[in-house]
Amino acid sequence: MALQDKYKQLVDTATASGVANLQVREQDGVLYIDGEAPSGSVKDQLWDIYGKIDPNFLTGDVVMNVNVATAVAGAKAKVTTEKSNLNIRKGPGTDQPIVGKAAHNEIVTLVSKANDQWWLIRTDAGEEGYAYAQYLTVQ
Repeated sequence: MALQDKYKQLVDTATASGVANLQVREQDGVLYIDGEAPSGSVKDQLWDIYGKIDPNFLTGDVVMNVNVATAVAGAKAKVTTEKSNLNIRKGPGTDQPIVGKAAHNEIVTLVSKANDQWWLIRTDAGEEGYAYAQYLTVQ
């Protein structure tokens, strides 16, 4: 039985549940499933299905690399620095100039996710730029 047939329910659920950038490929006897789940419950659902097909995860014929989308445009995030302000930069990187600051515990709006480390944010005062995602907690 081909792996895509064996794990059809898993792939179909990923597609139906809105997993973004879904990529499914078979290589060297392993089925790779990559993408970004819209929520933690969707990721949990995928693991539940996988567990029903291979109850002890012993076959090793699937690598599921599905992460949960952490930044959704328009979502709110809280600045969770220890106590200092969070630098807002012109671009995604510490080498970029600081264009503003967000206060500790301030709620900001997520505009987009540049990558896993840098998110484009906007403060209520209208300052917009990139902030280090480690110091932002999605509300």
